[in-house]
Amino acid sequence: MEPRLISPAPSPLFPKPNGTLLIEPPSTSTFANLHVKRRRCLKMSSSSGTRMTLEQPGGKMVVELVGAFNELTQRIMRHRSTVLSTSSSRLLFKTLKFSIPILHSLPLLPDGRSPLSKALSIAIILADLQMDAEAISAGILREVIDSGTITLHEVRDRVGTNTSHLLHESMRLKNISSKVEALDDESASALRVFCLTYYDVRAIILDLVLKLDLMRHLDYLPRYKQQMISVEVMKIYAPLAHAVGTNLLCLELEDLAFQYLFPHSYLYVDTWLGRHETVSKPLLDVYKEQLLESLRSDQYLSKIVEDISVEGRYKSRYSTMKKLLRDGRKPEEVNDILGLRVILTPESGVNSSAIGEKACYRVREIIQSLWKELPSRSKDYIMRPKGNGYKSLHMSVDISDKSRKRPLMEIQIRTAEMDMLAAGGTASHALYKGGLTDPEEVRTNRENDTYGVYAYLQLHCRISKF
Repeated sequence: MEPRLISPAPSPLFPKPNGTLLIEPPSTSTFANLHVKRRRCLKMSSSSGTRMTLEQPGGKMVVELVGAFNELTQRIMRHRSTVLSTSSSRLLFKTLKFSIPILHSLPLLPDGRSPLSKALSIAIILADLQMDAEAISAGILREVIDSGTITLHEVRDRVGTNTSHLLHESMRLKNISSKVEALDDESASALRVFCLTYYDVRAIILDLVLKLDLMRHLDYLPRYKQQMISVEVMKIYAPLAHAVGTNLLCLELEDLAFQYLFPHSYLYVDTWLGRHETVSKPLLDVYKEQLLESLRSDQYLSKIVEDISVEGRYKSRYSTMKKLLRDGRKPEEVNDILGLRVILTPESGVNSSAIGEKACYRVREIIQSLWKELPSRSKDYIMRPKGNGYKSLHMSVDISDKSRKRPLMEIQIRTAEMDMLAAGGTASHALYKGGLTDPEEVRTNRENDTYGVYAYLQLHCRISKF
């Protein structure tokens, strides 16, 4: 989804221009107590002879600057219980103020978008992944750096050393797939191990977001290039996204690559799921409302949690096709097409983590009273977390009724903290599919000599020099 920047309604941030345009960088009172304690005002009045209106280029840039800041900070704060720090908000505002005029001066991209649109699309994905302000700033500036308009030294001087370093790390990952001569399973796996071991995980996620943005806008390329890029995504980038725990990136990368590599198979699965979803979307809404009402009416839960949310999801196209091929199932035999995720925000306090876990188990009891659970398909990752730190309760329930048999519905139960770790990747640094099975292995490999790893890659993977 690309941002659409429009002139907002009059507000403390966008007052009506009575011959004057007041520009206020975001303050603590603005955006629901989000950000900056210091208040700076730039006032340009007609008496100074430099009157600026929103119709002029400078006025439009001001609207874009503050509108983009507002959008990003709201997305960052969506799953947080604390306000964005002053230093983070300043960094974002400084980056936008520095980059927007430069992005405006650049020509349109080959896919027809403006560089500003691409930069903000990347920033929004990073914000949705709950990345920090430095990573989001690096995402905004990456398009400026790639254009050759500024250097990393200028970024260091104008924005900050840490952002400049992160940009340098992400530039080192550029075209990392070209380092292997063949995209066989062993080479791809070894390359993922190398990335996970020797690169800042934020730089990896930024590179994955850039690849996702490219995949969303591949239509302008010839078909053979679309397929070449899709093979790289399927063999390297989607598993790497899974390895760092950014599962939403992984699923979308897989589906997009599947669509370009096997368009007929994708159309078959998409058509079948589309028919199913047309019927089941209202059902999913009914189940969401039923479960949410039951949870909110529970007296025990109301005492220990501040907020309860229930999200719905449908199975990805690529995941469905894998089940059809791997298990030899018929489409109607594929389960878990429907899914719900319960996210709990426990009362803040000393034992909030323990309280959150108790709330998860209480939710499981309530679900057991609503639908028939299949114990053989349920998993308790709170009692026994995965090796990467992933925690959640997984349940499969039978939602069939007397009039119609329906597929099983999967329900995940977790706290907001567990959900952030699962979606943002902090806990999933070394998943099995990424090539590392134990976080301790990551630490050990970081202590090894780089040349030893390089020698291994040369020996086993026909890899060229880095």
